[in-house]
Amino acid sequence: MGERDVPSEPESARGPLSGIRVADFSRVLAGPHATMILADLGADVIKIEAPEGDGTRQWSPPVNAIGQSTYFAGANRGKRSVVCDLRDPAGLARARELAVTADVVIENFKPGTMERYGLGYDAVAEANPGVVYCSISGFGDGAGRELPGYDLLVQAVGGLMSITGQPAAEGGEPSKVGVAVVDILTGLNAVIGIQAALHARDTPGSVTTRRGRHEGVDSRAGRGQHVKVTLLGSLLSALSNQASSTLETGVSPGRMGNAHPSITPYETFDTADQPIALAVGTDGQFARLCRILGAESLAADPRFADNPSRVAHRAELRELLLARLRSRPAQDWIDALTAEQIPAGRVNTIAQAFDLAESLGLGMIAETRAPGPDGEPRILRSVATPISLSATPARAAGPPPGLGEHQAAEWLPRA
Repeated sequence: MGERDVPSEPESARGPLSGIRVADFSRVLAGPHATMILADLGADVIKIEAPEGDGTRQWSPPVNAIGQSTYFAGANRGKRSVVCDLRDPAGLARARELAVTADVVIENFKPGTMERYGLGYDAVAEANPGVVYCSISGFGDGAGRELPGYDLLVQAVGGLMSITGQPAAEGGEPSKVGVAVVDILTGLNAVIGIQAALHARDTPGSVTTRRGRHEGVDSRAGRGQHVKVTLLGSLLSALSNQASSTLETGVSPGRMGNAHPSITPYETFDTADQPIALAVGTDGQFARLCRILGAESLAADPRFADNPSRVAHRAELRELLLARLRSRPAQDWIDALTAEQIPAGRVNTIAQAFDLAESLGLGMIAETRAPGPDGEPRILRSVATPISLSATPARAAGPPPGLGEHQAAEWLPRA
């Protein structure tokens, strides 16, 4: 098998972003996650890499069925790869032509880097007024431009670690989330910003609308704009109720393990064999929980009669619930609680979580094919985009590309 070009599809199967071309200068996770979603939605994503490639290509083991780093493969499905050495005049010229013929440019270099190469927003937009140009940074391009944007660092300075982990009174330490969640959140915000800017550009009568087209660029009816997304801003936005509480009261919440600051019982509990998660959000659910546990008197106890009271006496309530939950295996409780519409479930491994999604028909595993080392096709599995569209569904357009795999493709502009 030769070059794995993204396969053509019938008109009825094309995604909602079909016809949109993305010049993707991003690396590692936030930007690549964003552009993979755009590819799943039908955009033609050209991944522009340095000669050494995206650094995550070397982040292994583990590797997939064709020997690629699973970290790289998990964020780069459905793209084409072109090598452009920005330090070389020919490579820079080709990168510039890709940028000025794209609908979308996305980059996550340190602020100022693209400008030094003549690839910043102003330079690209001068030649391509319709471009939607997305810049992802850790802390913005102002006073924070020199700060390194790493997920762990942002989880720390952005407050997430201060509310994650076991309580300090129990000897717990601040903890990061078990995945680079800030990068993922930032990638999602980038997708939202890009699609909003494309809509503004292509909507007649919008503030960005202009007449005519730039030669060689289908800029639709309007002008593009500069979309900026930061890791710190994305995290603060995602802190949601914890951020709202802090801003309104002036008091920063602390670590509570798996407990919730405003609801209880809403955490994990031990059973006779393994922990389960209980998410009791209403007084009615609590009353049914007490009945199933054979502890109806708890629902009438003034300490636990309503949620504010339960929160005020959470430690006492937890011990009373544990004494009963530890008497039977987890599945017994889950079956009984679920039958009464009380949210409860086991603490699954990631593999078990995928099994659950498949049993529910959610279709969260995307399969693509690519040649293995022996030339025979291999099936690659990755996480599907969790967006269901009835008329223009998202789909995995193709496997993660090899480095420079599409270098000689005829559709590429020539420098």
